[in-house]
Amino acid sequence: MAPTPPETASQTASQAPAYRMAAMLIGIGVGHFLAPKPFDTIVPAELPGSPRFYTYASGVAEVGVGAMLLAPRTRRTGALAAVALFLAVFPANINMVRLWWNKPLPMRIGALARLPLVLPAIGDGDHVVHLYVVRTPQRDALRDFLVARGIGCDIHYPV
Repeated sequence: MAPTPPETASQTASQAPAYRMAAMLIGIGVGHFLAPKPFDTIVPAELPGSPRFYTYASGVAEVGVGAMLLAPRTRRTGALAAVALFLAVFPANINMVRLWWNKPLPMRIGALARLPLVLPAIGDGDHVVHLYVVRTPQRDALRDFLVARGIGCDIHYPV
């Protein structure tokens, strides 16, 4: 078997985003087991079964996807799995905004700030998901809050 040539600086740099995403996913995934209660609270109540089940299941998925991103051989599959994972947990992030809407402003901003973090993770450089549906009794207040901070939004199908 021939020895593997050493990596160039550009090869190492090009892998850095995958390593960062893997570290984030593995760290957060482990957090689902070490401190599950905060994750339980944002599981949408409409889902059947126990919130703890979804907390542990998403923790396993995050650790698994993170591990796939570490190895160049499984990185492409891991990236596709990451897109599916981010889309699957997005309803919990929306639910967090809804649940935290009456919390202190820094917590609301933190909940809202999580939403656009999905965009760079699932974009392919040419296309990104850009339309998120949010139903809230404080529809106008949410729209005003976002617009005041330069976050584009609109009401589609007003009720």
